[in-house]
Amino acid sequence: MSNTSAFPFVDTNVLLRHLLNDLPDQSPSAQTLFAELETGARDAQVTGTIVFECVFVLQTHYGVPREAIRKRLLPILAFEHLMVPDREVYPAVFDLYVARKGLSFADCYHAVLARHLGTGIISFDRGFDRIPGLTRIEPQAPNR
Repeated sequence: MSNTSAFPFVDTNVLLRHLLNDLPDQSPSAQTLFAELETGARDAQVTGTIVFECVFVLQTHYGVPREAIRKRLLPILAFEHLMVPDREVYPAVFDLYVARKGLSFADCYHAVLARHLGTGIISFDRGFDRIPGLTRIEPQAPNR
């Protein structure tokens, strides 16, 4: 891929129309776009917020199970001609998201990214303590 700043962003609604194939006036166009991205006929990009919003909408508005969301999204995020920031962490993010039902997708992403970078995470959320390889650091009030 060349300079990604020239690539258009794919909005969440286009990604959803592709995944859900639910609107006859929009889904075929979305299907065509993602076929082009898969074959390299076109380049585009998504942001983490687009991925997060897509997961949230699929789970909360459409009731798609976590495992099905992983199976639908991971192959798309691997398209060579779709620029995805932090692409390498998404398989582990989705693994954690499927395994830990009590964690939001955002928490899973932050946990995996912190673990990947070796930085730990500063949080009051003790749920992070159950994630192997992640160090949670709890903020402390000053001694008075």
